[in-house]
Amino acid sequence: MVKILKNIRVVELGTYITGPAAAMHLADLGADVIKVERPGSGDPFRAFKGGLYSPHYQTYNRNKRSIALDTRNADDLAVFQDLIATADVFIQNFRPGVAEKLGAGEADLRQIRPDLIYCAISGFGPSGPARDRPAYDTVAQAASGFLRLVTPPTNPRVIGPALADAMTGQYAAMGIMAALIERGSTGKGRRLDISMLEAMCHFNLDSFTHYYSVGEVMGPLSRPVVSQSYTFECADGKWIAFHMSSPTKFWEGMLRATGQEQLATDPRFNERLERIKHQDDLIGILTPVFQTRTRDDWCARFEAEEVPYSPAYDSNEALEDPQAQHLQIAVSSDHAEMGKFTTVRAPYNFDGTPELDVLPPPVLDEHGAEIRNDLAKRKAS
Repeated sequence: MVKILKNIRVVELGTYITGPAAAMHLADLGADVIKVERPGSGDPFRAFKGGLYSPHYQTYNRNKRSIALDTRNADDLAVFQDLIATADVFIQNFRPGVAEKLGAGEADLRQIRPDLIYCAISGFGPSGPARDRPAYDTVAQAASGFLRLVTPPTNPRVIGPALADAMTGQYAAMGIMAALIERGSTGKGRRLDISMLEAMCHFNLDSFTHYYSVGEVMGPLSRPVVSQSYTFECADGKWIAFHMSSPTKFWEGMLRATGQEQLATDPRFNERLERIKHQDDLIGILTPVFQTRTRDDWCARFEAEEVPYSPAYDSNEALEDPQAQHLQIAVSSDHAEMGKFTTVRAPYNFDGTPELDVLPPPVLDEHGAEIRNDLAKRKAS
């Protein structure tokens, strides 16, 4: 596969998720991403579960090279500045003002590389009353109105993955690519500011549209009820999920698959809006039904009736599914020191070809000597 961004160099001074995720998306598309880390400890995510190669760190740092630099040290700052001179993009995700203290503020870097795309990711933005508040994933989810949409109605607690972190990184990568396209025709660099609050508000767009359009404040069950989405435990303790949406044929197919055709004439369910009103009743009826057969049996029945369904997999099952295997979603490579690395490939298939090659996440300063030698050669030539 062609590395679409193969001529783009990205310098990432990022920690945890948002900055590293943005850089990873560019690396997945072929950019040369150089991760600048603190000597000795590196990105704090490295040590999240002990050592310096935690699964948290691995998740967002594939396809990158690592160099350890302390920009408070004059020699290391000089190397960092030489690196910026070769860069197209710079990414940092510190609280406002921190990058400037590290010699990595926009004004400093633009003197070195005037056409640099400078991306600053923060929790609440570069200005305003909340500018200096610390922000992590849960904080951004809560501030954007999203957390209330995924908080369980009973036994409420924070659940699920770090969506705000991941989505902010994805939005940042999209903005960077737009700025690179513009620079290709104008030669002009850009500063991109993106906050976790703004990213998650945009991700939560459906909720705000409903509120401003019809005054509806959505909750965790608003969309599943309207879309007629369900998940049930089967006889073998495994789970299945299906989504009937609005076409009547899916409702009728579900009734045939479950042997509940009598519900077609039940006034609580004989029309879509009534099914929306009485979803809890339907769940109560179907729960014991699904406990009579294994998940494989139910999948076969739903397949025959062309109902939109899937086994509700855990992570140890999903990539073993025949379709996931066919698409080669799981990819692996070997790191000389850390051994086998397996991850999920980027979802892009350019010209029908998936990218199956992956560079394992680097150990701290793995490419330090290599990068320094390259910079020295550039200066000498």
